[in-house]
Amino acid sequence: MQGKIVIPGEMISERPERIAYAFIDNGKTYSTVVGLFSEGKLIPLEGAYEPFPDDYIVGIISEVRFSGYSVDTNCPYVAFLSSREIRERYEMGNAIFAKIMKVDEVKNIDIADAKKLPPGNLLKVSPVKIPRIIGKKNSMVDMIKAATGCDIYPGRNGYVWIAGKGNAGLAEKAIRMIEAQAHTTGLTDRVAVFLKSGKQ
Repeated sequence: MQGKIVIPGEMISERPERIAYAFIDNGKTYSTVVGLFSEGKLIPLEGAYEPFPDDYIVGIISEVRFSGYSVDTNCPYVAFLSSREIRERYEMGNAIFAKIMKVDEVKNIDIADAKKLPPGNLLKVSPVKIPRIIGKKNSMVDMIKAATGCDIYPGRNGYVWIAGKGNAGLAEKAIRMIEAQAHTTGLTDRVAVFLKSGKQ
């Protein structure tokens, strides 16, 4: 992934263009974040999670309510999972993998299609690095799964759940490596070499 590192207020186009994480002023387009500008897209290098419908996230049950569950989603806004949307019951601290169905104007989040995750470890990473951890057509996360024998659930919200009886330590190190080097080229090959050396 090649591109130019830009800072807030830096011009990225001399024309008015609708680009996420950018604003238009006097017919020109400027970045609002520290990010990588490549092929007309601006990819933040840091940032909090902004919930969107159809995002798949990892959540932690934070409150059991009469009509459902409050869910920690690694953002300032708590999500709600209705009891009508699920078949099994959850307890405080349970990890789930779920889909965001609705986000209203005051950031109330409704989630559904929840699946209780098996026992494992929660890894918190920068949400803007999750697409790199997943890879094109799940290529990166599938490579880590195959090399470590772990089940890995990367949520768009920056929560990654690592489960199974595989090498969880190696999986976590690989994910941290991707997080630190997400903006660099040749990353897939370096991660493959790292995973191979870690298995020996």
